[in-house]
This record gives sequence, structure tokens and C-alpha cells, in this order.
Amino acid sequence: MSVLSVNKNNFNEVVSSSKPVLLDFYADWCGPCQMVKPLLSEIAQEYPQVVVGKVNVDEEMELAQKFSVVSIPMLVVMKDGRIAAQAVGYRDKEQILDLLGI
Repeated sequence: MSVLSVNKNNFNEVVSSSKPVLLDFYADWCGPCQMVKPLLSEIAQEYPQVVVGKVNVDEEMELAQKFSVVSIPMLVVMKDGRIAAQAVGYRDKEQILDLLGI
């Protein structure tokens, strides 16, 4: 599965998935965000039991505010429509998988 681009129009559909959802709040100008990007693509390909989505904070300010994003990258794991875990700043692949409980 590929990484989904999440916006206010598809947000509810994405987070209501029966699978765990990993959301990456990012910006194109953010260096650490760019370092996380290929890791999320790998996770999306290797773990089809997880929905991986990215939220551009510059384009989706409402979603960023809803999640109280003050620093990026911010990773949020949602299960059953609720926040199960979150982390701010760069995380390596192993740390992201730990966040997901994999």
C-alpha cells in the first residue's frame, strides 16, 4: 500500500479504518520531515496491516490545529479513531514501528 495524502476531505474516512493509522504531520521545507518520508514509504509497503498517511501542515492548518501540532515532524498513531501514541521529531524506522506496536 502507498502513503495516502490526507486532507480535511478524506480525514474521517482514513482515520475510521479498522487498521491502525499512522499520520505524519509534515512540511515540504522541513529537513527532518524529508528524512522520515522514505521510512514511511517502506512501512506502507512492508506492513499492509497499517494505513500510512501524510498531512501537510501548511495546506491543512485545521487538521494541524486539531492535533495541536507545534513542531514537525509529528507522528500520530490512531486506533479505532482515537490517538493511541504520538511522537515529535525525527524517528528511525525501528522507533516508528515501536510507536505502532509492531
